[in-house]
Amino acid sequence: MTGPPKPTPRPDKVSLWRYMKLFRADILSAQPAKLYRAWMAEFRTPFFRSYLINDPALVDLVLKKRTDDFPKSDRIGAGLRPLLGNSVFLTNGTQWKKQRRIIDPAFEGGRLKDTFPAMYSAGEAAVMRMAPLADGTPQEIEAETSHAAADVIFRTLFSIPIDHAIATEVFDQFKAYQRSQPILNLAAFVRVPRWMPRFFNSRTKQTASAIRKLITKLTKDRLAAIAQGDAPDDLATKIMTTTDPVTGETFDAAEMVDQVAIFFLAGHETSAAALSWSLYLLATHPDWQNKLAEEAKELSSDFGSVAKLKLTRDVFREALRLYPPVPMMVRETTCPETLRERAVKPGAQVVISPWHLHRHNRTWDNPDGFDPTRWHSENGKTCQRNAFIPFSAGPRVCTGAGFAMIEGVLLIAMLLRAYRFDAVADKEPVPVAHLTVRARDGVWLRFVPREQSDVSIT
Repeated sequence: MTGPPKPTPRPDKVSLWRYMKLFRADILSAQPAKLYRAWMAEFRTPFFRSYLINDPALVDLVLKKRTDDFPKSDRIGAGLRPLLGNSVFLTNGTQWKKQRRIIDPAFEGGRLKDTFPAMYSAGEAAVMRMAPLADGTPQEIEAETSHAAADVIFRTLFSIPIDHAIATEVFDQFKAYQRSQPILNLAAFVRVPRWMPRFFNSRTKQTASAIRKLITKLTKDRLAAIAQGDAPDDLATKIMTTTDPVTGETFDAAEMVDQVAIFFLAGHETSAAALSWSLYLLATHPDWQNKLAEEAKELSSDFGSVAKLKLTRDVFREALRLYPPVPMMVRETTCPETLRERAVKPGAQVVISPWHLHRHNRTWDNPDGFDPTRWHSENGKTCQRNAFIPFSAGPRVCTGAGFAMIEGVLLIAMLLRAYRFDAVADKEPVPVAHLTVRARDGVWLRFVPREQSDVSIT
């Protein structure tokens, strides 16, 4: 085995038209190999300048030290607006700060403990749902991880399982949306006014509209339950009843619909991707899988038991390093800047690529290799936590980062406790980036019940 699969990079020089076509199909293979060694690279088009930064000091400057000077760029956000509206993922400045003040309390440590029983129930449901497939024949595992992650979101956010009628319909519509919506839109290359049409295809608009209508119903029903005093104490209720300490305002129904949309996108799509890649890496490294299966015996429905899964956490971190769910983040300069002695004008794109940063040749030892031990070593370049940003960093770090780390570790442990996973020799996954880093033709694995793991699989 040569190591975990990685996309083939493009040639160093291609035309803008060719780059646009490659980018639209897959962000990762549209980039040149030199980005795995460069501290910074400039990309020029007739319309704008773009600077991809891999220097950890520059990443720290943009994401942590001077966040307000590098707001999110609408070039990429414009492509997601039909679904996400003015969610916290797309906004900047005063509006974003207000949104975070209302949302963040729902994801604090104590609240995560409160959501754990719902997560655990979703994990139990995933194990049961996968049982009929555990016969040693090849199965497309991304479909199962997507189902499990969506179930976690609905149970923790709205206290309903995935087989609830509305939850099922949202899940089905979202599967159609994520395949119809490329991350690249006209606005990614040409700055146009917000009011100008973005030329989304009809399927993208239809699915986004359908998802938002379904979320609107869930939101209005919950607001009514809150008013009547019989709403469940879940994440949706917490967010809808939290008052901004600065303005005294709460989210209205329309604002909440935007936030629920991003919770589903971030909490479902990214978690599903991370979980499927984790299972693939464990299937191709049976020694690690055996260690984690043994460790999973420590897991129980008690929240404190997750803290005992230290090896599982290291494996999940390594999966997030090799296959970060969000491959690139785009910021924009608001002032004249000097980056690595190069003058940068206002309005330039600053691209931070977790994909390249996490595999950077001058930052990491064995950057393309699977090595969970790096996370409990501080020697040299073995572990570079300042170059590990699967959930972004600084003030704009994903509000659900802690939630995702618990969810990922929990589901891996529950699945490994129940099943043994093996790779399918002729179906190595090819990473591509659409909304998240997924496999072009899915992740195919074989699995059998753990108690039958001595059965030969051919």
